[in-house]
Amino acid sequence: MARAKKGAESKNSIRQSKNGNGANVGYEAELWQMADALRGGMDAAEYKHVVLGLIFLKYISDAFEEQHAKLLAEKASGADPEDPDEYRAQNIFWVPREARWQHIKAQARQSAIGQLVDDAMAGIERDNPVLKGVLPKDYARPALDKQRLGQLIDLISNIKVGDKASRFKDVLGRVYEYFLSQFASAEGKKGGEFYTPRCVVKLLVDMIEPYKGRVYDPCCGSSGMFVQSVEFIHAHASGNGNGGKTNIDISIYGQESNYTTWRLAEMNLAIRGIEGQIAHGDTFHNDRFPDLKANFVLANPPFNVSDWGGERLRDDKRWQYGVPPAGNANFAWVQHMIYHLAPTGTAGFVLANGSMSSNQSGEGEIRKNIIEADLVDCMVALPGQLFYSTQIPACLWFLARDRKNGKFRDRRGHVLFIDTRRMGRMADRTHRELTEEDIARIADAYHAWRGEKGAGEYTDIAGFCKSASLDEVRKHGHALTPGRYVGAEAQEDDGEPFEEKMKRLTAMLREQQAEAAKLDAAIAVNLKELGYGG
Repeated sequence: MARAKKGAESKNSIRQSKNGNGANVGYEAELWQMADALRGGMDAAEYKHVVLGLIFLKYISDAFEEQHAKLLAEKASGADPEDPDEYRAQNIFWVPREARWQHIKAQARQSAIGQLVDDAMAGIERDNPVLKGVLPKDYARPALDKQRLGQLIDLISNIKVGDKASRFKDVLGRVYEYFLSQFASAEGKKGGEFYTPRCVVKLLVDMIEPYKGRVYDPCCGSSGMFVQSVEFIHAHASGNGNGGKTNIDISIYGQESNYTTWRLAEMNLAIRGIEGQIAHGDTFHNDRFPDLKANFVLANPPFNVSDWGGERLRDDKRWQYGVPPAGNANFAWVQHMIYHLAPTGTAGFVLANGSMSSNQSGEGEIRKNIIEADLVDCMVALPGQLFYSTQIPACLWFLARDRKNGKFRDRRGHVLFIDTRRMGRMADRTHRELTEEDIARIADAYHAWRGEKGAGEYTDIAGFCKSASLDEVRKHGHALTPGRYVGAEAQEDDGEPFEEKMKRLTAMLREQQAEAAKLDAAIAVNLKELGYGG
């Protein structure tokens, strides 16, 4: 089962900015700016593993040193600071002498610092089998500037996370996630392979509410869906459905085909003390959890993948609603997720907008079959510019195996459509993000519609949300684009009677026409003076 360390507020040694709210500004941003300055000419994709590996090493070393100091103080009572079991009993990684941060920091300016870090990583993997094959061990390579590496170690040394309060606040977890997002932005299209923007993940998680059970992500990237699921449970520890308990009662299953991204996923969970089964391999051709039936599926599969090897899987048992086209994996992902849903399971995932209306290569027929099987619960159209990896407009699909299971109201024969394309704010020149208020409004509408206790009464809102019958969906050719259903946003009545408004607007038009005639005459005079008159 998953477990995580969470808790109280803490301060850190990196100076917070004036707007330091710990979300997108503050020490994370300041630390990033300093670390990025040390990158030099190194490619972001390569530098990512250099920095994040060191951050991971610093985190586990700090947690170890705190426990080590405690055991030293209790030595007279029989405690042994060099007994690995003393640490494992507290869910703390054992750090051998050669991997302890103080030792590494003391040698940071030496030419052999790269080999020293590699030896530290190897020692940690040796003594902690759960991390075997996860940590980067190529700091000694000649191409890595050792002077910059030493400066980076000095920089990371300034992050104070050794105290218990900082670990509860998940200081390094927040830095790690911020760095992932910045590397994703720096890498552009490739960044989408390992990072889904936090606001998108939070919206998915807040909508399907994975309080308890098996949570599965078949293309888990750096494990952001799992991290946010655990955060959700902590944030709602006393809310509906959790009985006020703070224990984490979810089991995590993920798969990732890219080996370096799989390593990021393992480190991302380990930093937070979250246990999970994260497998490496191609989800379509080497499904590592073939018998898994998940209570919740959360995913952001790569959009419109054409080289997924579909021609070799034409008779696969997962294709219950139609064989997906070999040239586009979208509906292979959808059916893979449906296949792994438990009888009362719920799925929420991101797909390209084309999935809602495409009729190419049999996709329309597959979508129709999924709709007619009454699996589609809710569709959400997202704003543009949310993703680092693509400018392709995206949407969220929410599917439910049993829409009359008694947990919520009977939703059979209806689909909720939500259009959020005009929501969000620009986080920078190129990227938009949904605000906390946006996320709450969207999730609240879905919860009210599906009849959650205490969620209030659902009402259609023109331009935002609409509960449509399957007959309406059929009339639209089984297209699931929310804009077709929600209509235009209602215009606020300004209180001016129609007759008066028309008189005022007509008078304004005549004034503007008269002004335009004067300007035309003036232009004609000027042209004539220049010798261009008629």
